[in-house]
Amino acid sequence: MDPSGEGPHSRDALRDRPDAPADRPALVVLDVNETLSDMSPLGGLLEAMGAPPHLARVWFADVLRDGFALTAAGADEPFTRIGAEALRALLQGLTLDRDVDAAVEHVTTGLSALDVHPDVADGVRALAASGARLVTLSNGSAAAAEGLADRAGIRHHFEAMLSVEEAGAWKPASAAYAYALARCHVAPAEAMLVAVHPWDIDGAARAGLATAWINRTNSHYPRHFTAPQVVAGSLTELARLLA
Repeated sequence: MDPSGEGPHSRDALRDRPDAPADRPALVVLDVNETLSDMSPLGGLLEAMGAPPHLARVWFADVLRDGFALTAAGADEPFTRIGAEALRALLQGLTLDRDVDAAVEHVTTGLSALDVHPDVADGVRALAASGARLVTLSNGSAAAAEGLADRAGIRHHFEAMLSVEEAGAWKPASAAYAYALARCHVAPAEAMLVAVHPWDIDGAARAGLATAWINRTNSHYPRHFTAPQVVAGSLTELARLLA
């Protein structure tokens, strides 16, 4: 929370925080789902099958909920398995143009074919040009992140595509960030986590990383989470701020 005790309310208020880092981090750790990937086409896939398009956001929230719950209980399941089961539960009882198993497969295939947000490719290139090391850290699979980056033509800018599947715990558990830092041989203070999700920002901050919140929709940042040190409306803006 900011020094006034009033908490962050807007992008400008957060950007003016006096504790914003002055130096570019040695390692930039980018979240993947929604931070890099544009998941909006999933609603259209659902609608084309006869399901309400808003279920796409419900589905993603359900996947995160279940992944977080399993991590809190000391268990570990991959994103793909949780995602398929969560979608199957949401589609039960709906009138679709195919059976539920085929619908789940169709959406899963669509998930693996998503593209990045319009600002991502240029933003990644600018961050790489600044000299920062770039990796991704996803609650999804490394293969999915690699496919996304390949389609955008930016895979070569990343030295590693990391997944919590190797960490044994989903973000925002501290073990997930510790895994990425260990793989990259850097201390927490040398790294910055970049994400659109406040829960990811909070988890990384508690693990000792610097943080940057990508706020493409001018959203409110929840006061109960640790505030980001840098706020940007896009990855390209973040690259300018860090430069």
